[in-house]
Amino acid sequence: MRTVPPRTHAPRSALVVAATALATTAVLALPQAAGAAEISPIGFGAGTTGGGSAPAVTVSTLAAFRTAVTGNTAKVVRVNGLISLSGQVDIGSNTTVLGVGSSSGFTGGGLRIKERTNVVVRNLNISKPVAPADGITVQESTRVWIDHNSFSADRSHDKDHYDGLLDVNHGSDDVTVSWNTFKEHFKGSLVGHSDNNASEDTGRLKVTYHHNHFSNVHSRIPSLRFGTGHFYNNYVNGAETACHSRMGAQMLVEHNVFRNTGVAVTTNRSSDVDGYANLRGNDLGGAATEISRVGSFTTPPYGYSAEPASSVAASVTSGAGAGKL
Repeated sequence: MRTVPPRTHAPRSALVVAATALATTAVLALPQAAGAAEISPIGFGAGTTGGGSAPAVTVSTLAAFRTAVTGNTAKVVRVNGLISLSGQVDIGSNTTVLGVGSSSGFTGGGLRIKERTNVVVRNLNISKPVAPADGITVQESTRVWIDHNSFSADRSHDKDHYDGLLDVNHGSDDVTVSWNTFKEHFKGSLVGHSDNNASEDTGRLKVTYHHNHFSNVHSRIPSLRFGTGHFYNNYVNGAETACHSRMGAQMLVEHNVFRNTGVAVTTNRSSDVDGYANLRGNDLGGAATEISRVGSFTTPPYGYSAEPASSVAASVTSGAGAGKL
C-alpha cells in the first residue's frame, strides 16, 4: 500500500477530542489467560471446525502436501518440517492444516483458500512469500480460522518484493485471525483488495483480529475496505500506519497496545471514501489517530472476553505464534 498524506477534513483538534472520548469509553471485559489456546475460534469465524476429528495425515514434502489438501472431504493434514515452494497451494474445504512442533511450515510462497468454506490453519511458520503470492490468501471463502501461526518476511528488499502476509478479499466472510505473529514486513494484512469492488464486498468481509503480535510491520494492520473489522487485544510495535478503515468500512478497535507507531488508527487515507472507526480502552503509546468518521459498530454479534490493555503485551508476546499450542 502506498501511504499518502491524509486529505483535509475536520480540524485535528476536534478529531483528537473525539478519539480521546472514544478511547476512554469503558467496557466490561474479562481477562483471558496468557497463551490460552482456544479449541474453537472466537469472533466472526466462530463455528469453523476444519477437518474436525478426521484422521490426521502427516506430510513432509510439497507433493504430498498438495495431494493431501485437495478436495472437500473432511481432513486433517499435519505438516512436518519446513517446505520450500513458489506460488501458492490451494486448500480444499473442510480442512485443517496443522504444523508439527514449532518450526514446520512453508517458505517462499504460501497457501490459498479460494471458493472454499470451513478451513483451519494453525501452528505454521510462513515466511517470505515472494510476490505475487501472499502468505495466506482467503478469496471468495467463508468460515476460516487462522490461528497461532508465525508470518514473516524481511525489510531489506523493496516493499513490493513480497506480497501480503495475510490477505482476505473478493467477498470472503466470517474469518477469525488469532494469536499469530506478523514480523518484518511492509504490507501486513489487507482486507478488501480494491476500491472498485463494492458490489462483491459490501455486507461481507467480516473479520476478527485478536491477540496478534505485529512487529516491525509498516502498514495494513489491517487495511479494511467495505467490511466490518473487530480488532482487540493486539500488540503493535514498529508500524508507520496500523489500523486503516476506508471505503465505508466499520472498525471497532479496543484494548490494544501500540508502541513505536506513527498512526494507530486512520479513516481518511488513500481512498476517495473514508471509513469509520470506534476506539476504546487502547494504550496508544503516543501514536496519533485520524478519525474523520466515528462508526456505528460498537457491539460485536458474538461473545468474547477482552483483557485490559495493561496485560496485552505480556499475554501476546508469551502466547502468540507457532509452537505455542
